[in-house]
Amino acid sequence: MWKRLKDKWPFFALAGLSALSLGMIAAVLQSTDSLQGAQSRVQGSPSLATAAKPSAVLQLAIKPAAERTEALSTLAANPNPSLDNYRARYLLATDLLNQGNGKEALPFLEGLEADYEAMAPYVMLKRGQAQAAAGDRTGAAQTWQQLIDQHATHPAVAEALYELGQYNQQAWDQLLTTLPDHPRSVEVALKRLAASAPSSSDGSTASPDQTAPADVAKSVANEKDLLLIVAAHGLYRSEYEASLDRLVANYGAGLTPEQWQTIGFGYWEIQRYGKAGKAYAKAPGTPVTRYRAARGAHLVGENTTAIATYRQLAQAFPSAPETATGLLKLSDLLPSPQALPVLDQVIAQFPDSAGEALLKRSERLENMQSPTSTKNAKASILSQYSQSDAAAQLRLKNAKGHAEKGDHASALKWAQQLVEANPDIDLAAEAGFWAGKWAIRQQQQNIAQKAFEQVIRAHPESYFAWRSAVHLGWDVGDFQDVRHRDPEITLPAQRLTLPAGSDTLQELYRLGQDQDAWRLWQLEFENEQAPTVAEQFTDGVLRLGVGDNLDGIFMLSSLAWRDTPAEQEDYQALKQTPTYWEGVYPFPYAEPIQTWAEQRQLNPLLVTALIRQESRFEPQIRSVVGATGLMQLMPDTADWVLYQTGETDQLGDPDLDLDSELENPETNIKLGTWYLDFTHEEYDNHSLFAVASYNAGPGNVSAWIEEGGYSNADEFVDAIPFPETKGYVESVFGGYWNYLRLYNPEISRRVAKYTGR
Repeated sequence: MWKRLKDKWPFFALAGLSALSLGMIAAVLQSTDSLQGAQSRVQGSPSLATAAKPSAVLQLAIKPAAERTEALSTLAANPNPSLDNYRARYLLATDLLNQGNGKEALPFLEGLEADYEAMAPYVMLKRGQAQAAAGDRTGAAQTWQQLIDQHATHPAVAEALYELGQYNQQAWDQLLTTLPDHPRSVEVALKRLAASAPSSSDGSTASPDQTAPADVAKSVANEKDLLLIVAAHGLYRSEYEASLDRLVANYGAGLTPEQWQTIGFGYWEIQRYGKAGKAYAKAPGTPVTRYRAARGAHLVGENTTAIATYRQLAQAFPSAPETATGLLKLSDLLPSPQALPVLDQVIAQFPDSAGEALLKRSERLENMQSPTSTKNAKASILSQYSQSDAAAQLRLKNAKGHAEKGDHASALKWAQQLVEANPDIDLAAEAGFWAGKWAIRQQQQNIAQKAFEQVIRAHPESYFAWRSAVHLGWDVGDFQDVRHRDPEITLPAQRLTLPAGSDTLQELYRLGQDQDAWRLWQLEFENEQAPTVAEQFTDGVLRLGVGDNLDGIFMLSSLAWRDTPAEQEDYQALKQTPTYWEGVYPFPYAEPIQTWAEQRQLNPLLVTALIRQESRFEPQIRSVVGATGLMQLMPDTADWVLYQTGETDQLGDPDLDLDSELENPETNIKLGTWYLDFTHEEYDNHSLFAVASYNAGPGNVSAWIEEGGYSNADEFVDAIPFPETKGYVESVFGGYWNYLRLYNPEISRRVAKYTGR
């Protein structure tokens, strides 16, 4: 996973949307204030658990500070005790603190901890910060010490110790000892590590035997402990990989198997699979660690090591699910005569993976020119493992094969078989859509309509649901006219509760205090390597809150991969909540997107969907070939755009630092939307070709049109010869459809008629 989290107040996925005044937002949804399971009571007011009516403060919490000050002030001035009164005071105080107005914040915080019990430690923390901002450092230190004394075990103590440590290093020592898993501890550890490892003349980090400054001698002595803190709790930091490398290089010989597992998990999460495999090889022997040791070697081409480790996995854990996956991967590394017995072992021992093993077996037999055996293997898949993913792949392949020959009747039958046998898998959406298309070719309009409606009913989030809606005549835009649409968008009025986390965390999250909520979650989330569905869901939402959009979206969307029936049941329940979809399809950078989409006459939802696909809204992300930022522009392309727009008088202007400019969201969106407009103009505003060209380049798209002809958009997409571009087109337009179905009232209602959601 990409890690680009910085210690700053980030842009929450929905928080800035209410600031738009450009016609993109029409209204807000109403929801209720329900903090389920809360135990603490607010003195003289309803408990957090029983506050059932809509909360005015929680609706204001997602608005920018400048837009909510007046309303919050009115609520804060209400003399009658209420939960909203306390929330308003706290929110006003934090807004003033963020503006540097500590003195003005103090009256709102005075005595608030006695009333607002769930937030008492944070009230004291903020009061100390307000005192410090007002110049009363003595009072601030006293308030923070009072917080430490009264709430010794509360995570907010870490913030107080961090503040005190700015002037007294012993407070930081206490922080590292008592709360090593808090992000402030990670920050302190990295500060001390940086001080204890000065750069050498060539810019590299000094080795541990080099002389360190006297004032960091203690840090040097504790270097290993500091590195272990970062390894265990600093996954989100940009310095993380370098810290793991330093830990392995300097102290690898003395690490325990459990510490190697932590290191392996860290490398795995940041997609350094070769390093992860080596670390997992030294971790305690479990199916997961042995599989990842093998797979890590496999992914970096160390095939001899991978083969040996896959075999060790199978020998040590013969019945583990990871062994089935490992044997399938092992078969990919072996020549056919050696692969066939491995696949037979999977078929015999792992019924859930037998279909996939049979499909791989049939492909090997086909390559070995054994037509009879190949035919028998495929027949076994369809008869014995009819509901497997492998059977679905075969049916869809057969369906498309008949369609290519013009036999649409047979193609329709194969597609219908797939939908009936495998209604819940992703391929069923594709098969159902093509069943509708082929039924139209057979002039069976009733069957076509039912097929399209079934796709929307069973797979409303799929690209093929959009294509089905188009064929049903819905007003959702098609490839030829989608660019000029400016859909009405309706957003939630307030955040709902999360399925995991304390009452205090829930309150921080719903008040929009995302950095504090995320830091608190780092202590509450104790199951990072094997989270429950609820924990992973909560983690994903809170990552979005601090701008870690790539990982946040991944944590939510990858819940679909859960295997057990209980986990799938939990996932399906959470999938019905607005919070899930708002997280998978968020709206960061809504204002510049809307501004530049309007100027370029582009559909803002199409631009948002393209950015989501290109970068997951990570402004500093870079591809392996150097594409940079939200819309993944190559520097040469950006330079050319600037030249075309007259903003630079020559290509490669030496005064223009494009590397840094392309990481600026405003600049990136400005140039990216110009280029997207250009690709539309190249293809007479046909968005299919424009989007495909954005990924594959105009030359390739023009060649595909010229070589294959163009008569049907869906057939063109299906025939795109670059798998990456085909997937890209489906993902961008699938994203557009999801933003439309989730946030456009009319389309949302139409979809709900089919899904019942």
